[in-house]
Amino acid sequence: MSVDFLATAVVVILGIAVLVAIPLTMMASAIPYASFSAPSNRHEFISRKVVVLGLVAVFAGGCLMGIGAWLARGDSRYGALSALVMTSMALFGTGLLTVGLSPLPSWLLEVLGPFAERWPASVRLAVRDLAQRRARAAVAITLVMVTTAFGLALMIIVVGQTAQSRAEYQPSGRLGSLLVQPRSTFGLPFSAADAVAVRAAMERELPGVPIAQSESVPDPSSFWADAESVEMPEEAFSWREVIGDEKVLRYLTGDQSTPYDENTAVVITSADVRVDSVNLSYKRDDKDGTMVSKAVRAVAARTSDPHMEGVFVPSKIVRDLGFQLQPMDLIVDPTLHRTTAEEQRRLDDRLDDAVARVYVERGFEASTWWRSVATLAFLAAVGCAPAAGFGRVANSRQARVMRRIGKGTNAAFRLFCAFRAGVSALCGTVLGAFLGCAAGISLLWPLTVRGGWEDPARVSFETPWTLVVAVVAGVPVLAAVLGAVFARERPHIPAPPAGRSWVHEVG
Repeated sequence: MSVDFLATAVVVILGIAVLVAIPLTMMASAIPYASFSAPSNRHEFISRKVVVLGLVAVFAGGCLMGIGAWLARGDSRYGALSALVMTSMALFGTGLLTVGLSPLPSWLLEVLGPFAERWPASVRLAVRDLAQRRARAAVAITLVMVTTAFGLALMIIVVGQTAQSRAEYQPSGRLGSLLVQPRSTFGLPFSAADAVAVRAAMERELPGVPIAQSESVPDPSSFWADAESVEMPEEAFSWREVIGDEKVLRYLTGDQSTPYDENTAVVITSADVRVDSVNLSYKRDDKDGTMVSKAVRAVAARTSDPHMEGVFVPSKIVRDLGFQLQPMDLIVDPTLHRTTAEEQRRLDDRLDDAVARVYVERGFEASTWWRSVATLAFLAAVGCAPAAGFGRVANSRQARVMRRIGKGTNAAFRLFCAFRAGVSALCGTVLGAFLGCAAGISLLWPLTVRGGWEDPARVSFETPWTLVVAVVAGVPVLAAVLGAVFARERPHIPAPPAGRSWVHEVG
């Protein structure tokens, strides 16, 4: 590995770290900015300068997010640097938008105060209490906003990327089939000794199970087959041709009654076509690289799986051309035996990882790791909402009022604490839903750009609005329940009379 390559890699890694750290720092700065924007006196109004600066940051962040998504909207191919720049623009915009929204919790409490006077006593006192301790409440609401936005953005991005990955997925074989493939960098076949050892291991772990074996010429690039009258789909799993015996043919078609003739090629297709011949192109001499073409008799066979379409060439035809065939894939047909996860694990433990790769085709499997992360983020939002009622701030006055309303019971005070946590969570969740949806949708475009010519076109993204609504409705309800469960009255500690010190009180 050259020194220039290492230096370039270090520069790229540092650049990515800086680009990611800056928007994360901006998002983290939203917490102190929310506390700074809240007036110390509940009768004061929020500074208009703070509101204007927040609106400017929201506008700048929205523009950056929109530009990043707009640049990535095309269906052309993008290099790694272009994708990084567009993603960085969306990240910077998200950071600015987060900072710009951080004064809104204090402004919301200021606006909700007059409206709350017409609401029931529990809600009115809860909003009044939040407005009275506006700095603490603004921080709690901002924490709910950030954690909710993170969970929603992650959910939107992963759902969109999953749809794109599903479109890009190329199966390696029929659903349920076991494939043992050579662990070769350049797609070279097994050596004779490795093939014997692999087959022996499979026979020990899967006694009595038929094993099909596809074959290949020593240099796969020196031989290929083509059926001019049949257009193969781009999603076909195999190369132009598959070489083997009747077991391989019947594995490809999925029909054990498919007729086999060792002198006849088979075009496997889902189209209703007639095929008379197949052209074989091959190099007779590797030194001069001259290509030779030969037409062989062929028939068509139907398949219901478009990923299995291709040209099957019997091994005898290829050997008659002068090639020494080598084992390529060892296959267990799912029609004859369904390999279990335990069988796959035992076979994988028995085989050398440097020689063979054990794979069972189970179709596209969406990742689920993000669900735990998003759930933790939403639970953190639920836990942050009641934080506005914590601390050594007296609430005995509200407790006395609520007990008087509730005829001496503690249920009214718990209802007050529930509404206080629920209102705090509702404000933060609504802001977080706006921020998270904007961040998720804008970041999804640059994160799903096409990086190569073989990548499929971008699929249409479906934003999980049902889950978004469920989060916006569920987080405040859970926070209210949590606030009611952990409601604790703190005794009122009167302040000492003015002009007298604690020494005089003791004396």
